[in-house]
Amino acid sequence: MSGGVAIVGCGLIGSKRALALGGREVVLCADTDMARAERLAGMLPGAHATENWREAVDDRRVEIVIVATTNDALVPVTLAAVAARKHVFVEKPAGRRAEELAPVAEAARSAGVRVRVGFNHRYHPAISKALVMAREGAIGELMFLRGRYGHGGRPGYDREWRADPSKSGGGELIDQGVHMIDLARCFLGEFNHVQGFARTYYWKMPVDDNGFILLRTNEQRAAFLQVSCTEWKNLFSLEVYGRDGKLQVDGLGGSYGVERLTHYKMLPEMGPPETAIWEYPMADRSWAIEFEEFLEDIRLEREPAAGLKDAMRALEIVEKIYRDSGYDHR
Repeated sequence: MSGGVAIVGCGLIGSKRALALGGREVVLCADTDMARAERLAGMLPGAHATENWREAVDDRRVEIVIVATTNDALVPVTLAAVAARKHVFVEKPAGRRAEELAPVAEAARSAGVRVRVGFNHRYHPAISKALVMAREGAIGELMFLRGRYGHGGRPGYDREWRADPSKSGGGELIDQGVHMIDLARCFLGEFNHVQGFARTYYWKMPVDDNGFILLRTNEQRAAFLQVSCTEWKNLFSLEVYGRDGKLQVDGLGGSYGVERLTHYKMLPEMGPPETAIWEYPMADRSWAIEFEEFLEDIRLEREPAAGLKDAMRALEIVEKIYRDSGYDHR
């Protein structure tokens, strides 16, 4: 398998994806902003720039299309790529609403191609190690989870595309919220009870800048999550509680601080727990690891671990909270 890659959407995320392809050749870089497409193509030997994303999708040299556009274009580009029988790596949230993704899933099944959704947080080293430890019983039977994820803004943040509901489908809940929901599902399973509240506290925009989420499984495992773009100091914290201890992930590298996993192991006599800490000060390889797994998905003809069903479930949870909070982003 040696087909080329097309990048559709050459902003920050598309550029990160393009530089984490494990040696795969990028054939075309497409963006409605030609200067942006040319800038990325100039960083990739042999790549050409175009303003026409359909040219990238239809090119016979292309086997894999990476879709990193604004949220409103994720589904149209993905559907066109699937129709052209290309495998697709689409950035989260994969669409603006869950209902948009059903025809994509059906089209992918009919075409026999793979569609993977970019939930790269699963592949951060502290998180992936915590997932393995939890599944191996390091903290016993899981009880509940608490997560916080937030960033500060910048001048004009409320005028960027994420603040336009027609392009984004929502605010902070659909942005960082889907990452947290996805991680909570990885640890605790399917959530059948959804409560929450979204609110615009600070930014003058028609989408939420804070989201509060309470999820429960049928077994009453609970996840309490908050996402915010009024955090001011970037923050990531995920705590997973079991009957025999706790796993805590802090930081994601860069402005979020050094990534760290702490295992608090309960002792028979209780009291202060036995503590082990792993730190990961290296560069973020989650993007590369995620794409390597996608190449294996294609080679083995298997369904991606992070697929459209995961994106649909995350969006269903987000949409319920938006409805309950009085937001209408349609």
